[in-house]
Amino acid sequence: MYLKDDFRTFLIFLSMFDLSLSKNQQILDRLGDEVTVQHFCNCNFDKVLTKENYAKMKEHADLVRINNYYNNLLDCKITMLTKYDKDYPQKLKDLPDAPFFFYCRGDLTLLNKSSLSVVGTRKPTSYGRMITDRLVRDVASQGIVIISGLAYGVDSIAHRKCLEVGGKTIAVLGSGLNEVYPSEHISLAEEIAKHGLLVSEFSPNKKATKYSFPQRNRIIAGLGDGILITEASIKSGTIHTKDFALEYGRNIYAVPGNVDSLTSELTNEIIKTGQAQLVTKAEDILEDYNIKKDDKDNTKQNIKNYQLSIEENAIVTLLQDGMKEVDYLVKHTGLSVSELNSNLTMLEIQGIISRLPGSIIALN
Repeated sequence: MYLKDDFRTFLIFLSMFDLSLSKNQQILDRLGDEVTVQHFCNCNFDKVLTKENYAKMKEHADLVRINNYYNNLLDCKITMLTKYDKDYPQKLKDLPDAPFFFYCRGDLTLLNKSSLSVVGTRKPTSYGRMITDRLVRDVASQGIVIISGLAYGVDSIAHRKCLEVGGKTIAVLGSGLNEVYPSEHISLAEEIAKHGLLVSEFSPNKKATKYSFPQRNRIIAGLGDGILITEASIKSGTIHTKDFALEYGRNIYAVPGNVDSLTSELTNEIIKTGQAQLVTKAEDILEDYNIKKDDKDNTKQNIKNYQLSIEENAIVTLLQDGMKEVDYLVKHTGLSVSELNSNLTMLEIQGIISRLPGSIIALN
């Protein structure tokens, strides 16, 4: 494919340099009505670009080079969307700091579907893993697209569980699409590209930096119709995503956790201050999407496969509307602690319940 020197070609040229949003806007403003590569080479960019940067850009302002760059994108099955393209998602276009362009690999239709961003700590507890796994499973199985950042911990759990239940997921990278970070998640990224969508606003060969992840977080917040935080500390980068979501007017959902756990500091705090809605089950989220959860629940199917005793059935019934502490189960089942533990052990062996830190019991 050969490009002519027009507005879109200039945007492709501009995207090669990973400039800031404000710098891109200043360049467009300086060019005025004639936004072409040729006009760029003939303009004065004092106070917009340094002499060195302008010289470097002029060196690359060659239609052959730009054409090769664009064809390389096509060879890598990468689609570049600019803010002026009809396929650019409205959810991002409405943001005050919308990216001028971003790169995609996979199913572009997912950008405009109902979605939930799922974020949290890179080092979740067993409780955080379990609750992320369960909530993503139940939300994704209802057709909601799951968005996350391909990082360790909550992000990768969310992507993998979504794919496992046949759902659709979008991974927003803090690096270029050809420089997946962390490298351990390259195979996961490939799986997402096949069954979902990879997104980045950085040029394909751009490596991740400590600054690129906070920048990436605004896209995670902007693309989602809501954002779910399952576990995160106050010092976690998740707080940036939460702040962007507040600024953009997105619904924020948070899972309460142990008050002594550092990984539940942020979720407990934003629930307490009213910044987030408390969530213990998928229905708390799906209600805002006007979706009534199907009764095709894995846990219910597992329960049907076993002949439960009267005591086991009583425990399961109490757990249907959310996790419970052991003391609560003792009180409401009338069982002694030893009797309860014996029944819990049987339910755990059958894969129906899990024991979590803090003497908390939950259905799988």
